[in-house]
This record gives sequence, C-alpha cells and structure tokens, in this order.
Amino acid sequence: MSSKECDPTCPVKKTAEIVGTKWTTLIIRDLLTGTKRYSQLKRSLKGISPKMLSDRLRMLSKRGMIQRRVLDTNPPTTEYSLTPLGKQLEGVIQAMAAFGEKLGEASKPSNGG
Repeated sequence: MSSKECDPTCPVKKTAEIVGTKWTTLIIRDLLTGTKRYSQLKRSLKGISPKMLSDRLRMLSKRGMIQRRVLDTNPPTTEYSLTPLGKQLEGVIQAMAAFGEKLGEASKPSNGG
C-alpha cells in the first residue's frame, strides 16, 4: 500500500465511503447470512430508526451492494440481499469481527501486575 495523498480515486477512501457510515457494516453483516426482510433488519439492528435504515438500504442499493425485491403480497413485503459485489465485503466484515474480538481481549485485566 502506498502512502500517496488520498484523492477521490483512492481505493481505501472509496471503500470507507461505503463501510464507514453508521449502521452500514451491521446491515451488510446481517445480509451475509442471506436474504432479509426490512422488518428482520429493523429487529436485528437495535437502535436504528426506520428513516436511517431506509436511507442506508437505499444508499447500498444505489452503490450496487444490495438488491431490493418487492414481493406481491398484501401488504407488500420487501426483501434485501447482497449482490455479488456486496458479498465481496465478507472478508472486510470478518476482519473487523476478528479485530473486535482482539479488542475485547485487550480490555481484560492482566494477571501480571
């Protein structure tokens, strides 16, 4: 990785613009296990407002990370799933999970004084 100035074409910056927004990585994490309905995502993401969830889903859809499917039910049901591009974030999410586990271990008190 080079230490060049982070301009708009910087790959890290482009990725951070997607995964660096609040709730986005958790939405992707939930969709890695398969297709979810809006209500399932809402229940899973404690504390997210309906507006925020809708905004994030719209942004991820616009960026080509997820696909939205409206089922012809009464009332209409909306399902979300990762696109092949979105599935490529699995390694990023796994790395974040592994790092988060290490952070948890680092906060445990040590026995050696």
